[in-house]
Amino acid sequence: MDRVIYVAMTGAREVTRQQAAVSHNLANVSTTGFKQELNVFRALPVVGEGARTRAFVLETTPRTDYTEGAIQLTGRPLDVAIHGQGWIAVQDANGQEAYTRAGHFQVSTNGILQTSNGLNVLGDGGPLAIAPDQDVLIAKDGTVSNVPVGRNLQAVAVAGRIKLVNPPEGELKRGDDGLFRTANGQPAEADGNVKLVSGALESSNVNPAEALVNMVSLARQFEMQMKVLSAAQDNHRSADKVLSAN
Repeated sequence: MDRVIYVAMTGAREVTRQQAAVSHNLANVSTTGFKQELNVFRALPVVGEGARTRAFVLETTPRTDYTEGAIQLTGRPLDVAIHGQGWIAVQDANGQEAYTRAGHFQVSTNGILQTSNGLNVLGDGGPLAIAPDQDVLIAKDGTVSNVPVGRNLQAVAVAGRIKLVNPPEGELKRGDDGLFRTANGQPAEADGNVKLVSGALESSNVNPAEALVNMVSLARQFEMQMKVLSAAQDNHRSADKVLSAN
């Protein structure tokens, strides 16, 4: 009797966790550069005396779908999207290097190039400083240039170059803040093959219709697990009645 309870109980638990992941994906369907999270279940035997015939359901290490999102032109000079594979290096809240594909930039009051949520964009030598009262141009190789307002391109001054990296996907892990980092915690090397599209943003790679269908499917799976637990309880009561009658 307890064998089916193990499977149904742990299955219901992991379904709720997967529902949370899908809900998180749906909540970020409009987030620039967001990569959806994937979850996979597996069956594991219960280790212990008298438990060799029992198994339970466990979620494997969450994975990330690194598929490139659609590139949408905005015409805004401080918007950039990565064409193909690669990442933009930023400074996280702890001052450490992290990676994102969200290229909606702004210039802080201190003249530092930042992401829309206030993280410093890193260049080859640290955060990129932008001169005041300047227009900003970002080239496809990440070079950031200052142009005095009202002046022609001959007055361009290079402010630096955005650090663009492309570590193997298997060496990346997602943090709770939505940023990606290398598994060993070491900064990735700059990759000159990573290219940007200026005046554009990469949309989320979450398919809302697919995610909604997945939510319905998970709800049905959870309901099925609850029915299995209810059936196990009914069988237990029936067995008690038979035993008490004898």
